[in-house]
Amino acid sequence: MATLFTRCFPVVALSSLLTSSAAVGLEPGLGEGGGSLTPDQVFALGKEVYVYGYPLVTMEMTRRVMTNVAEPMQTRAPMGRFANVRRYPDASFQDVTAPNADTLYSVAWLDLSKEPYILSVPEMGNRYYLFPMLDAWTNVFASPGKRTVGGKAHDYAITGPGWHGELPAGVTEIEAPTNIVWIIGRTYSTGTEKDFAAVNALQNQYKLVPLSAWGTEYIPPRGRVDPSIDMTTAVRDQVNALEAQSFLKILADAMAKNPPAAADAPMVENLAKLGIVPGRVFDPQRFTPAELEALSRVPDAALRDILAHAPNAGLQVNGWTFSLRTGTYGTDYLQRAYVTYVGLGANLPQDAVYPLTNVDAEGRPLSGDHAHVLHFPSGELPQANGFWSLTMYNERFFFYDNPLNRYTLSPRNALQYNDDGSLDLYIQHESPGEGKESNWLPAPSGRFSLMLRLYWPMQSVLDQAWVPPGVRRVR
Repeated sequence: MATLFTRCFPVVALSSLLTSSAAVGLEPGLGEGGGSLTPDQVFALGKEVYVYGYPLVTMEMTRRVMTNVAEPMQTRAPMGRFANVRRYPDASFQDVTAPNADTLYSVAWLDLSKEPYILSVPEMGNRYYLFPMLDAWTNVFASPGKRTVGGKAHDYAITGPGWHGELPAGVTEIEAPTNIVWIIGRTYSTGTEKDFAAVNALQNQYKLVPLSAWGTEYIPPRGRVDPSIDMTTAVRDQVNALEAQSFLKILADAMAKNPPAAADAPMVENLAKLGIVPGRVFDPQRFTPAELEALSRVPDAALRDILAHAPNAGLQVNGWTFSLRTGTYGTDYLQRAYVTYVGLGANLPQDAVYPLTNVDAEGRPLSGDHAHVLHFPSGELPQANGFWSLTMYNERFFFYDNPLNRYTLSPRNALQYNDDGSLDLYIQHESPGEGKESNWLPAPSGRFSLMLRLYWPMQSVLDQAWVPPGVRRVR
């Protein structure tokens, strides 16, 4: 049995965490005679706990919505089953912001508390693909794909924390730090009908099977639909609308299946000060009215702290903003919460980097009222081992409906290069004229944003030796 991927952060048994809390005299709960914190201290501690728990609560709420179906449909599927997206969205698609028109998604949620699941990936040849696996705290703990294992077929056993047992021969173990796991598979497609069919054939071979059913003709069960779950309001809006008591109840419950990392021990002690013990029902009745009032102010204040982190969350270069601190966070809880807020499911930078801009090189807002050029000098084209693309979004971060039905530019567009090997991409509302339309990314008449996707970026990107050039306004 081979172990190719291991957990990024060691986890510690819940019993150990509770024992350590008791050892330093942390009595769960405050309430009358139950604690020594003032309401101001409860408020300050509550903000820390909210930032810490925001990713876990967001993941749990996302899981509930995405798995609340009887059979796979679009991006949703019951637990333990893949939802395969078969085509790129067009401009009418507004289910999620900043949609992707480069890779087709294969998404699944797993619960490993009973037994491992085995993921089977077929022979992929030279096609770029990626199967990042996120734990319940949004850390990417494994990333099988073209970059890490090449194009050969593989079977992976994804095992939960503390699992011990025998695996079938030839199956590679991936140890998950938490029992809840989110797989966000991506498979590159050129976007033609012929290539969609080729990718769909691969998606049909992506399999998830419980270990106990391995080697059988496994038929996955239908999912159970909970009518009480809000399936229309955006998950982020649902999370952000939670009152403090509801948020803390979900946090305590989710931590039972998803143990904190060992490095989180100091934060676990803070959780205990507020009466939050993994797996134990959060009891607000232990708090005084003044303490409850202080807690009620926590969500709004903590969310402001999360959003205020934006200037420190990534690099600011030539008008572009992007981060090389995604996918694993250690104890940088504010960074983790911010990435959860703006880009839940972010990859490791080794797998993908996403520079984003809504201004030109001089800091002026991008607008279709002007014509712009993005110029890559010879030898300084986007540095990606997998692929790169430039995507246009309107001011609401959706695709812009245009006569070409073109939402991205990438080498698959048969781009025209200059005689010296440099590349000019024309970003404007009207056609740049005959001979230039192959390099034209149509823009709306008003404000817009651009995202440069770099999948499997070269080391020059990770070292910041290469950064994207600024967008130039030419008229």
